[in-house]
Amino acid sequence: MGTQGLAIVPLRGHFFYFNYLCDKGLRTPLRHCPWIRIVLHFLQPGRFDRSMTKHIFVTGGVVSSLGKGLTSASIGMLLEQRGLHVRMQKLDPYINVDPGTMSPYQHGEVYVLDDGSETDLDLGHYERFTHSPLTRDANYTTGQIYLSVIEKERRGEFLGKTVQVIPHVTNEIKRVIRKLDGPDVDVVITEIGGTVGDIESQPFLEAIRQFSLDEGKEQCLYIHLTLVPYLKAAGELKTKPTQHSVGRLREIGIQPDILICRTERSISREDREKIALFCNVPFNCVIEEKDKDFSIYEVPLSLVENDLDKLIVKQLGLPVGTLDLENWRDLLHRLRNPKHEISIAVVGKYAQHFDAYKSIYEALDHAGIRHRAQVRIARIQSESIEREGAERLLAGYDGLLVPGGFGERGIEGKVDAIRFARERGIPFFGICLGLQCAAIEFARNVIGLQGAHSTEFDKDTPDPVICLLNEQREITEKGGTMRLGAQPAVLAPESKVRACYGTDTISERHRHRYEFNNTYRRQYLDHGIQFAGTDPEDTLVEIFELPAHPWFVAVQFHPEFKSKPTAAHPLFAGFVQAAIERHAADKDRS
Repeated sequence: MGTQGLAIVPLRGHFFYFNYLCDKGLRTPLRHCPWIRIVLHFLQPGRFDRSMTKHIFVTGGVVSSLGKGLTSASIGMLLEQRGLHVRMQKLDPYINVDPGTMSPYQHGEVYVLDDGSETDLDLGHYERFTHSPLTRDANYTTGQIYLSVIEKERRGEFLGKTVQVIPHVTNEIKRVIRKLDGPDVDVVITEIGGTVGDIESQPFLEAIRQFSLDEGKEQCLYIHLTLVPYLKAAGELKTKPTQHSVGRLREIGIQPDILICRTERSISREDREKIALFCNVPFNCVIEEKDKDFSIYEVPLSLVENDLDKLIVKQLGLPVGTLDLENWRDLLHRLRNPKHEISIAVVGKYAQHFDAYKSIYEALDHAGIRHRAQVRIARIQSESIEREGAERLLAGYDGLLVPGGFGERGIEGKVDAIRFARERGIPFFGICLGLQCAAIEFARNVIGLQGAHSTEFDKDTPDPVICLLNEQREITEKGGTMRLGAQPAVLAPESKVRACYGTDTISERHRHRYEFNNTYRRQYLDHGIQFAGTDPEDTLVEIFELPAHPWFVAVQFHPEFKSKPTAAHPLFAGFVQAAIERHAADKDRS
């Protein structure tokens, strides 16, 4: 094609189209040609120092646990459905370098990315709802920010200057936000952890206040998620907490553009007008986000009903695109109209703390969506099985899942639960520590190695069927030192897992220090275990299964991290299918 020239036509503020003047002519949206965005970046008057990427900052007020992560992920999904390229980011105010050493009771699960980053559980929402590529740049903590600033000071980069929160810490925060900019990125959504008013969050809020001054207000949008509580005694919703929260934000120098109000009751027009007036936002920018009793996957559609996506693209001058939510509506239809109903027992040491196994529960729901099945999950403490017995607590369930964890507490309960499932033909799925407990149970009760254990729990065990990874033997520090991130595995032909995946090689995310002891491989093989997946060098056991069992599969990795509501993970789908078959067989027998 003989290009004769390039014409640039501005439309709707910062939305451009380009024309190649050739024989037939060609007209293409700018966002589909990343290299032309770089050219336009330098052609825009007065914008030589600014990125073309737009930024949305999501803050929270009144109370914690309002669902900023879920709301941010929903916004990202809606913008993607309009054809925009979105990146997601979470800035956490705690001083830990990452959540890897934090208790699940305090922080919930540690969400692991392909690159081995141990991140906040909200990144799980980001991956499940959007296609945003997530790396270690998607999650920063106060600890990481201060560590970077201190390392720069030690290298002499601030030589002669007093290092202070402003400008050095806030500049570092702005730097990590800009790391997600790019010619192929339309919008970066940055969620600020914590609650407005917390002392820990102040540097982050100050940084995003400065950000719009640096980049231009037209490049930024501030969304504040708040609570409008219902007082039963008064019989009415109260807007004052929201007014105070926005007031604190405005004291910092941030005027929210959009308010999203979490509420258990519908907000009247009068209350919305009051919120708009006292919080200095237009009436149509006060968005109701009513509690969803049915499913979190209703949230995006709720936001669409309140025109949030239209407000965002209008205020940021983004290309409108066409919103296509048919896949999402089909997902909800399948959830609301199941053909099957099954029960799964999740036996773990953190079972009563929902967030500790959040991705596990979501992945089970995804598999249920795929098979049109309502999955009822029973969260059972492994210590309870030690006290009351597996027969009493596990009888009647269609499947058993044993997830990961650390520490000796509750291990014997997990081992007893696995034996119960193996001996009664109940579908069993072991994940990470679940594989290790399955190896211990099989060694004790099938092979006959009565003292079999993991050296994590018993350093003097006569049969260490689980032992420390060789690469871990010289490591003394706890944070970020496990076998982490995406690792390849080769699957055995004719195995159940090979049939589930439909491929010979896979890549899954890991987070562990201990492994199956290869010294015992032959004994397991002789007693019916199939090693269905190993690393490419065949030195690490990644998966084993029991072919004679309806579904007895254990994996060393964490498949739950790669499951989506629109694409259930193959192993969770296989497990739920086995549970459906078990339920149908029990029903026929009765």
